[in-house]
Amino acid sequence: MQDWPDIRAAVAKLCGDFPGDYWRAKDATRDYPTEFVAALTREGWLSALIPEDYGGSGLPLSAACAILEEIHASGGNGAAAHAQMYVMGTLLRHGSDTQKAQYLPAVARGELRLQAFGVTEPTSGSDTLSLRTTAVRDGDNYLINGQKIWTSRARHSDLMVLLARTTPKDQVAKRTDGLSVFLLDMRDCPGLSIQPIETMMNHGTTAVFFDQVRVPVANRIGEEGQGFRYILSGMNAERILIAAECIGDARFFLDRATAYARERQVFGRPIGQNQGIQFPLAMAHARMTAARLTVAEACRKYESGAVAGAEANMAKLLAAEASWQAGEAAMQTLGGFAFAAEYDIERKFRETRLYQVAPVSTNLILAYLAEHVLGLPKSY
Repeated sequence: MQDWPDIRAAVAKLCGDFPGDYWRAKDATRDYPTEFVAALTREGWLSALIPEDYGGSGLPLSAACAILEEIHASGGNGAAAHAQMYVMGTLLRHGSDTQKAQYLPAVARGELRLQAFGVTEPTSGSDTLSLRTTAVRDGDNYLINGQKIWTSRARHSDLMVLLARTTPKDQVAKRTDGLSVFLLDMRDCPGLSIQPIETMMNHGTTAVFFDQVRVPVANRIGEEGQGFRYILSGMNAERILIAAECIGDARFFLDRATAYARERQVFGRPIGQNQGIQFPLAMAHARMTAARLTVAEACRKYESGAVAGAEANMAKLLAAEASWQAGEAAMQTLGGFAFAAEYDIERKFRETRLYQVAPVSTNLILAYLAEHVLGLPKSY
C-alpha cells in the first residue's frame, strides 16, 4: 500500500492554515467548520475517491486514509466532512450510470455535498435489520416515513444516502431482504425536518424526521430490497477511514506529549527522563504502530477487491484503542495543563473517545470477530 507522502505534505500544509485556535473557537460555539471544509473541497481532497471520468481524482482508499490521518494528526477533525468519502461508495458501486453522471460531477466540483448517511434509528441502534423507517411505492415515487438519529452533518449536506424498509420484516424470505437505499435530495424536501443533538464534542450530529417525504423511484440505488447488502459494502470503507483518523489522533497526542515531556522541568530535570512518563508513551507508540499496520492491511485487501470485513473491523477496533491510550498517556503527561483548552488535548480526547462507540462499538466488533473469524456461536 502506498503511503502517499506528497498528499500528506499537501494536506498538512493546508491544515497549517487552521491551527488550534480555529478548532477551539468552533468547539466552543458548536459551529460547523465551514471554512475548513471549503478549503478541502477547493483543493480536491473531498473528491479524491471520485473517478476521473466524473471530475474527481480517482485515487484509491489508501490515499483517502492518508488525507484523513493528516487532518487529525494536525489537530483538526475530519468528521466534519469524512462521510463524503465513504458515503459515495454506495453510489459508486451500486448506482446507475445516470445517477452517477447526474450527481458525482457536481459533488466533485463542490456544488453538492454528499455527507449525510441515514441508517441508525432510535429503536434499533446497531440492529440495522430492525429499522422502522418505511418507503412505500406510490407511482413514480416512494413515500418515506420514520426517523433517523445520529445522522451527522445533515444540516450541512445536500444529499443523503438513506436506508429504508420497502417490504415489511414479516414478509421477507431472508432477514437481510426488504431494505432499499435511496439518494435523497434534501435541498427542497417537504416533510423533512432536522433536529440538532448537542453532544460532548462538536460533531454536527442530528435527528432527522420523515413525514410523507417523496423520493423519485429514479433515486433508488440498485434493486429494491437489496439495500442492506449495498450499505454493508460501504461500511468496510467507513471503518478503515475512521481507523486512519484514529491513527492521526494518536500521532497528535504523542507529538504533543513527547514535546511537553522533553521541555517540562520538574525537580531540576525534564519529566521525560522519568520512566513513569516514558513507558506509557512508548507503549502508546507501539500500539499505534501495530494498529497502523492493521489499517494498511485492511486497505490493501479492500483495494484488491477482496472481502475485507474482518480486517476493516480489526483496524477500527485497534486504532480506536490506540488513539484512546495515546490520549490517556498525553493527559497524564501534561497533568493539569491537559485540561486547559489552549493545549487542545482535552478537545481531542473528547473527539477520539467517540470512535470506541461509533460508527460501530468495540463490543459489536468483538462479537463479529468471535462469530465470523473464530467460528463461535452468534451472540446476538
